[in-house]
Amino acid sequence: MNDITVIHSDAEGMREALKEAAKAFRLGEIPIGAIICNKQGQIIARAHNLRETTFDATAHAEIIAIKKACQKIKNWRLCDLTLYVTIEPCPMCAGALFTSRIKRLVYGATDWRAGGCESVFNIVSNPYLPHQIEVRAGVLEDECSAIVKRFFQQRR
Repeated sequence: MNDITVIHSDAEGMREALKEAAKAFRLGEIPIGAIICNKQGQIIARAHNLRETTFDATAHAEIIAIKKACQKIKNWRLCDLTLYVTIEPCPMCAGALFTSRIKRLVYGATDWRAGGCESVFNIVSNPYLPHQIEVRAGVLEDECSAIVKRFFQQRR
């Protein structure tokens, strides 16, 4: 990946994640997008949902982005990295974020039905676990929520 985009703010990071969500939308996938940045703000991984395309229940944007980031830096520990994702990660993805030791999570809209970070479950900041992730929620929340709503309205 030769992406030299540098993120200067959480809003910029979420706009890049929304670009990934739009790719998923065009594929008929639930439009969730994610990017991972290093501490200099450089995007090192981009991903969007691919469950329908790959017939893989684990092909969530966050999981794909984590795999790409690990390959890029040649390490499973993502200690100094930030993940931007358009919707609050599910419990599976929250577990992957915890396991990868990601430093920071920024997400757009809350998932009140299956969120794994703050709404339904609190996996990433659970004080009983040995690693807590810094979380910022609600970045470009309206835009992140709108693309998912539009997707499901079109499917009905």
